[in-house]
Parts: sequence; structure tokens; C-alpha cells
Amino acid sequence: MTTQLEEKIIEALDSNQVCSFATIEGNKPHVRYMALFHEGMTIYLATNKQTHKVEELERNPNVHIVLGYEGSWSANFLQIEGIGRVTKDEGLREKVWRDDFKMWFDGPDDPNYVILEITPQWIEYTGKGAKPEVWKKN
Repeated sequence: MTTQLEEKIIEALDSNQVCSFATIEGNKPHVRYMALFHEGMTIYLATNKQTHKVEELERNPNVHIVLGYEGSWSANFLQIEGIGRVTKDEGLREKVWRDDFKMWFDGPDDPNYVILEITPQWIEYTGKGAKPEVWKKN
């Protein structure tokens, strides 16, 4: 059963195609922009398996995602703490694939094309003009 807060979070995820994604490099955050995909509360990010973010995730799976700024402060914002893992699941690779990825990959079967699967542990949702609400994984 989806709660009202989860519905708001999913709506914010639906409204954002790009996020700021942070991994840990050494003991410092390393942030970059990434294309955002999701199914419910699970987040997917497409990347090359030979990137620093993959190495960083393998050393430390703790990640942070920020999204929602649309040029004004009247948007819905999310801060997401989660656990990330690298997957080569063929179904996910097909589902997440977009033609604009062709500038980096030969296709969804490219051996360097992987998906980062993020399982949220904690999410702070800040709605338009409202106080933050916190969701935590059970």
C-alpha cells in the first residue's frame, strides 16, 4: 500500500529527468548530474561500467541524490539517501535505454552499459511552500 507521502515522492520523481548524484570518493562526496529513471521508489541511473562512480559504489554503496530545482523555489524537492549497486540486468538495461545514449554506447547490449540501482533508505520531501516530510525505509 502506497502512503500519501510516497505518492508525493513518486510524483516528484516523475517530474524530474535529471538529478544530482553523489557517491563517496575516499572520504569526500563526488557529485555529478545524471539522467533519472525509476519504478516506484527504486531509482535507476545509466552509466558506463568503466567510470569512477562504479568504482566508488563498489567501495562504498552509500549514495545521495538531490532533485527538484526547476529554476525557481516553487518546486517539489527531494533529498534521497540510499544504497547503490551496479547491475547488468538485461530487462532493466532495455527498459532504461534511450536513443540519446547512442553517443556513449552501441546499444542496450553494449558490455559497458550498466544500470545503477538505488534503493532509498531515507527521503526528505519538501513540497511547494510546505515544511519537509521524511520517509524512512522500514
